[in-house]
Amino acid sequence: MESQRQKKIAGIIQKDIADILQRAAMDGGLNGVLISVTKVSVTVDLSVAKVYLSIFPNTDSEELLEGIKSNEPLIKHELAQRTRHQLRRIPELSFFVDDSLDYIEKIDKSLKHGENPIENRDLLDKRKKL
Repeated sequence: MESQRQKKIAGIIQKDIADILQRAAMDGGLNGVLISVTKVSVTVDLSVAKVYLSIFPNTDSEELLEGIKSNEPLIKHELAQRTRHQLRRIPELSFFVDDSLDYIEKIDKSLKHGENPIENRDLLDKRKKL
């Protein structure tokens, strides 16, 4: 269970990283690409922040994720500049694609087409726990 402090820090990081990534996408000429931060979870010792991203359209999501990971030091520096009055230390950032919306969409399609994913579990891919 997350402490209030972890939740507060996760909220600060989520808001600022969303802004940083949207601005970077616009400056990089990626018009029409929407990057949103769906969740941030911070470890108990506040040393690592897992950042889950939703990228739309998701055709280039893996490529964009690799670009974001390679720019992690720059993102962390920008985050430090923005949060210098709120956070003493910036946690290490780990980025992941949040596929929960795709998963929900697959379930929805299966239900609309009369296939029941609850009865036939082979209709949906196995999901990794976040």
